Amino acid sequence: MQTRAVFFVSDRTAITAEGLGSSLLTQFDQVAFTRNTLRFIDTPEKARAVAEEIRRAGEETGSRSIVFSTLIDADMRRIVAESGALFFDFVDTFIGRLEAELGQQSSHTIGRTHGLTDKSKYNLRMDAVNFALATDDGLTPRIYEQADVIVVGVSRSGKTPTCLYLALTFGLHAANYPLTPDDLGGALLPAGLNAHRHKLYGLTIDPVRLRGIRNERRPDSQYSSLQQCQYEVRHAEELFHHNGIPFVTTTTMSVEEIAATIVHELGLQWQLL
Repeated sequence: MQTRAVFFVSDRTAITAEGLGSSLLTQFDQVAFTRNTLRFIDTPEKARAVAEEIRRAGEETGSRSIVFSTLIDADMRRIVAESGALFFDFVDTFIGRLEAELGQQSSHTIGRTHGLTDKSKYNLRMDAVNFALATDDGLTPRIYEQADVIVVGVSRSGKTPTCLYLALTFGLHAANYPLTPDDLGGALLPAGLNAHRHKLYGLTIDPVRLRGIRNERRPDSQYSSLQQCQYEVRHAEELFHHNGIPFVTTTTMSVEEIAATIVHELGLQWQLL
């Protein structure tokens, strides 16, 4: 199998470079990628050190390195691009065309994407995270009125990470409610959810996968037995069907996919646009 060194280079967090670059790399499953994330490359000296590291990696693997860059400064981009790597410049690729279309130069300000340039949006995101934590696992149902969505599902079906992702990425107030065995076996929703039926979204999961997840938490227990997992998943899905609650199977989905599905299917408005 071919081996390639990959570098995600940024003058800030590298979140954009990693996200876009990784999405492209997933299409090539016959190559072993060695990933390196280089953050806060914000001086020419750091850029030269990065270029040398990229050159060395290419020599060690026998193939030129691959670089995904979101460096704003043109001089630092040039330094890194001269490393001999296959260089993908996400900034210049898009900024140049936008400048031409809009008829003006961009500010080329470092840190705009993930910085505190818009404090109101940052505060909104933090408020959403605090709400997700305050309502995690069925806590404080009295503030469900403030929720944009209430994620419902059996224990370990992915509710908490989904709510936190909805908060951080979309700025949405996402609560989650765990369906316990006491809530299952009938057609009625738990009492605290009835008034918020229009905000509910269900998560389900393959019982075998659920057993594996639960077994890591409580090995060889009734809670993690396949029989218990099958019982809870079956009755949770019946509850969703009976009450007209939309739901998705999380077995092979990432948190990002689950969250995007919820936003799309419920028609939720992003608060961070």
